[in-house]
Amino acid sequence: MEQSEVMKRVIGILTEAGEWQRLIEKDVEREDLDTDRGIVTALLNETMPNVEIPGEATHEEIAALVAREVGGAIQQLVGAFSLAFVMLAQVHDTGQQDVSSAEVLQNLALRAEELNPDGGGSDHSA
Repeated sequence: MEQSEVMKRVIGILTEAGEWQRLIEKDVEREDLDTDRGIVTALLNETMPNVEIPGEATHEEIAALVAREVGGAIQQLVGAFSLAFVMLAQVHDTGQQDVSSAEVLQNLALRAEELNPDGGGSDHSA
């Protein structure tokens, strides 16, 4: 999956989490607040590669294989969440009260394509 797509999915997760928080603060009862974690699971399933481990592999070989196969996907996810956090933190730290977190995330979603300027990108999907 390209980094721009991972970024958009992370923004979706953060946007939905923000909406959940607003609903909780308004004391709105919704049954799906605790059970709708499907978007996170879907992102993980789409981002993480399938790793086939040979039955005779040693612990060291398994660790190396998993690190090699899963490492890039984890870097994509951490990078996307980190970038979103930094953007939100910058707005907070500068005291920009006229900009909401939703607006920051929308702006970041619009700029997500810049993460793959050549139209390509890292593909760590299975």
